[in-house]
Amino acid sequence: MAEFHNFETKKILVTGSNGLLGQKITDLSLAENNIVLIATSRGENRHPIKNGYHYVDLDILDSERLRALIAEYRPDAVINTAAMTNVDACEHDPIGCQQLNVDAVAQLVACSEEFGFHLIHLSTDFIFDGEAGPYAEDASPNPLSLYGRSKLDAEKLIQRSTATWAILRTILVYGVVADMSRSNIVLWAKGALEKGQPLNVVNDQWRMPTLAEDLAKACLLTAVKGAEGVFNISGKDLFAIHELVAAVADFWKLDKSLIREVSSSTLSQAAPRPKRTGFVLTKAQDVLGYDPHSFEEGLAIVDQQLQNPKNNSIFAT
Repeated sequence: MAEFHNFETKKILVTGSNGLLGQKITDLSLAENNIVLIATSRGENRHPIKNGYHYVDLDILDSERLRALIAEYRPDAVINTAAMTNVDACEHDPIGCQQLNVDAVAQLVACSEEFGFHLIHLSTDFIFDGEAGPYAEDASPNPLSLYGRSKLDAEKLIQRSTATWAILRTILVYGVVADMSRSNIVLWAKGALEKGQPLNVVNDQWRMPTLAEDLAKACLLTAVKGAEGVFNISGKDLFAIHELVAAVADFWKLDKSLIREVSSSTLSQAAPRPKRTGFVLTKAQDVLGYDPHSFEEGLAIVDQQLQNPKNNSIFAT
């Protein structure tokens, strides 16, 4: 990971470190000598490695505790991965969605303005309506769901602030860690097909799935380079969802006849989804040096980690 070695030591605080992305950021930070990591999340630390960084139990909705931690550690950068990302859950719990996806971000912005750290915030392709993808960073947003609106509201809060900031938008993150709190589309499809379960998969939505390691690397590149502005961070392959699931079946030699193509209108989902998203990645490639894996390469990495669960970081191999 030589691209990190040419930069001065950075103290980085991560929110939501127990999640998939948060654990991958921990993996990558542990492989570097010039990143001092403060990992924060609610409850006990779920990362299998407990040494080499600081872990703090933090409910990001506790604004006084958040400010006190930042005052104590004085990070150079804060990477905010904490969010309510279940799209339908946001529709069912609008108050919780607002608190975690918007109000907590407002507190981070206030802390960034006070303490001067670089705020790096994760956002989503769901701020777009999916009528004109793939999208560049300056495309006009038009969210269809409460989740998408909450993430756009947070972006606007950040962009109107006097903080030093970067917003990383991403799409359909997949990967595996030792202690998963939620599944993702790759593990869901693989698990169901291995059990011989029929899958209803939409054929009228298109996405660019993102390997969690690639997103973690982009987060740390943004931090060590002090990059500012909006960046699109995703995989480089655009798939219809049913094609994505078929690629999973092909990779692990599973029965594709179990995959049933359906229209999204036949699903009883609380929130509408954008039709075709996807990102133009040129800015991230030019400014950050971002170079994502192909989807097939990503599946090979997931497969390797599933076979060696004690060593689930690509950067440790």
